[in-house]
Amino acid sequence: MSSEKKQAGSPNGTRRSGGARILAWVLGLGAAVVPVVAIVGVLAFLVTYLVVDVPGPGDIKQNQVATILDSKGGVIARVVPPEGNRTDVKYDQIPASLVDAVKATEDRDFDSNSGFSIRGFSRAALGKITGNAGAGGGSTITQQYVKNALVGDEISYKRKFKELAISTKMSRKWSKEDIMTAYLNTIYFGRGAYGVAAASKAYFNKDVSKLDVAQSALLAAVIRSPSVYDPAVDQELAEARWNFVLDGMVITDTLTQADRDEQKFPKVIVPKPVADDSASGPEGLIKRQVLAELESLDITEQDVRTEGLKITTAIDPTVQNALEDAAKEKLTGEPKDLRTASVSVDPQTGGIRGYFGGWDGVGWDYASTGLQTGSVFKVFALIAALEQDIPLSQRYSSAPYSTGTGLTVENSDGESCGTCNLATATKMSLNTVFYRLMMDLNNGADDIVDVAHRAGISKTLNGKPTLVNANGRAEGGVVLGQYDSTVLDMASSYATLAASGIYRAPFFVQKVETSTGTVLFDRKPDPGKRVFPAKVADNVTAAMEPIAAYSNGNALYDSSLGSRPSAAKTGTAQLGNTGYNRYSWMVGYTPQLSTAVWVGTASGDKPLRNYSGASIYGSGLPAQIWKAAMDQALAGEPIESFPEPEAVGGQAGLPYEPPPVTYTTPSERSTRPTRPRLPGQGEDGNVTVAPGWTIPWGNGGTGGNGGDDEPPTTTRSPGRNPGNTTTEVTPPPTSEPPANSQVPAA
Repeated sequence: MSSEKKQAGSPNGTRRSGGARILAWVLGLGAAVVPVVAIVGVLAFLVTYLVVDVPGPGDIKQNQVATILDSKGGVIARVVPPEGNRTDVKYDQIPASLVDAVKATEDRDFDSNSGFSIRGFSRAALGKITGNAGAGGGSTITQQYVKNALVGDEISYKRKFKELAISTKMSRKWSKEDIMTAYLNTIYFGRGAYGVAAASKAYFNKDVSKLDVAQSALLAAVIRSPSVYDPAVDQELAEARWNFVLDGMVITDTLTQADRDEQKFPKVIVPKPVADDSASGPEGLIKRQVLAELESLDITEQDVRTEGLKITTAIDPTVQNALEDAAKEKLTGEPKDLRTASVSVDPQTGGIRGYFGGWDGVGWDYASTGLQTGSVFKVFALIAALEQDIPLSQRYSSAPYSTGTGLTVENSDGESCGTCNLATATKMSLNTVFYRLMMDLNNGADDIVDVAHRAGISKTLNGKPTLVNANGRAEGGVVLGQYDSTVLDMASSYATLAASGIYRAPFFVQKVETSTGTVLFDRKPDPGKRVFPAKVADNVTAAMEPIAAYSNGNALYDSSLGSRPSAAKTGTAQLGNTGYNRYSWMVGYTPQLSTAVWVGTASGDKPLRNYSGASIYGSGLPAQIWKAAMDQALAGEPIESFPEPEAVGGQAGLPYEPPPVTYTTPSERSTRPTRPRLPGQGEDGNVTVAPGWTIPWGNGGTGGNGGDDEPPTTTRSPGRNPGNTTTEVTPPPTSEPPANSQVPAA
């Protein structure tokens, strides 16, 4: 027997230590579990692969910037998605040097792998262990795209299995060119730029197709971490990463060593702040209107966000600048709480050529807000009368008018023409005459409402019927502008008169195209709808032709071509029973352009006064703004005359009206303060610099030289409220929230 003794309990006569037994148990368990985990993983991958849906190339929509353009191609505003700027490009627009640089940096096996690279994964894992940051990531280009575009970056096994399955399946269904194009159009390059097209602009201010090798390498370099490798952040790190990319291109045989040695680090432009998705000035309000109109054209918010839309509008930059310049010039030096809005419409197309709702692009839009109109609404009574063969030569008394319900209608400042025809009453804007005219209409106030709606005044505003009281009935005050309308409505309805009675719906959007050139909408010429006989519209125009000159000398004039015919109407709405004014208007047109101008206060509940404390009337600031805007907008345009009107009720155009002995003179009408007269300043407020050369100056809207439209001065019976004054409207809140932004319907 051997002297060596076998230990009891050991098959071979030896005893294992406790640690050895545990180690053996763990290794045995691991040997059993690893295959199970692998099998479960493979099964999960296969199930996911079978059920996952992979869209085709071009079916995945990524957010892009939509651009709103004026009619000349100038940028009005951009609609920038939350993640920044993006413009898709096609594969043949991307230089080969950029594709090679990206492959060398992000996925050297891209051309041969099946959406998932074992080699890349192993290289990344080894890099993690050795601390080699340049080893690259484990995700292929296909995986990176799938993560960005489809599955997100949630950290979970489920998400990872889905990413791997979609990547593998996509690599079988998509060409490598399609995958690379989608990837380069999707990834973030920093500086608010998503996709290579935006990145090329952000870093080099050049088209992506013009990138050279050095620039391509820099864009490939920043993909890993734009906030780190942007040269504007860290020049040294950026150059090191750039050199790594070039060396990778040499390794992958897409760049010779000689060419690599010639590369110089490219210059980049100073980064600009990421564009906001809102416009801060008047263009912001145009943007709001355009986006609202797109919905009515069946162009969805999804389209706006993902198609890189180019939205061409009818806005004419010349007209738009004229509206803004006139507003700024004429309100300079006036009280800071004054507000103005103006809209210009092309009578021949319906296109909105200029739109100024205020200076705050994200605030209250006064151009689409319901505002009392005052006497600019009288033209609809005149249209109704002419339709019923009541001619401009029809004569009415201008004496105070008692309605029989305790209300007495009077004229502003006691103006009177004695007994005069409708043309004269229109020029003088005599409330009493127009109230009597309304009583002569077949259906009274209802006829005026019908005419206004046909002309272009919206039938609803903020979801409620327009031009009626709470009971749905039109009241007598409609003839004097008791109810609310918008500046846009007034410009559109007067454009119907400029077009001799043909209505064309106002619009902003002319054409909509995607980033790939697909046309989603292209507006066809609108023949319009005849809503009034031409002879009716043209006789109304004739009645309004003298008014611009009559209103403090605000006739249109072209310095190169001479006097320009226009038809216009002023209007003023009172502030309750205070005796002060609340809003004032000037609306007028030529054959080429219809423009409405409103002036009021920010809250609408304060007296409307100019810099000197005098009340502002339609023939003051609104008329001055209107003239300045129209003169500038139409400068150099041909002088066009209105059609000669045919007879209505035996009268064609303006009838002869001898001056009545009871005419109120300008000096008797104007007892309110005026601006100090300058040397050479005439009665019309204009300063004569040299013979035939005058500078428009005006008196700031103090009533002055006639043609001013005021609401009625009323005497009420105790405890009665007949409702036909211009005072029953709640002023807008002082906080100036955004207004309803819908384009009015016919």
